[in-house]
Amino acid sequence: MALGAVGQIHISVTDLDRSVAFYRDVLELPLLFEVPGQGMAFFAAGDVRLYLGVPESPRFRTTVLVYFWVDDIESEHARLTDRGVAFDSPPHVVHRDDTAELWMSFFRDPDGHELVANWY
Repeated sequence: MALGAVGQIHISVTDLDRSVAFYRDVLELPLLFEVPGQGMAFFAAGDVRLYLGVPESPRFRTTVLVYFWVDDIESEHARLTDRGVAFDSPPHVVHRDDTAELWMSFFRDPDGHELVANWY
């Protein structure tokens, strides 16, 4: 038996309301549901679910680097910049070969997690 596709990624947050507002209103990811009184919110990111949670103990604290595919990296960079997202650098090529180019642009969520707009 082999592992299947990634189904869910946990992202530790310190202020759930602030993080929900960022992922829902700024990034415009669909909010699936929140668990009242539990410090948990779940978002759809394509076929992967993002679980934002206030960790119960240091054991469950995560540091993540999440790459989001975008259809047009320049337009997405402009859209997020207009919404107040500060990027570490403008979109740039990180790999080029005879068939394609890979572009990226890095930014952070309210807890400092690295997020990446990724276009291929």
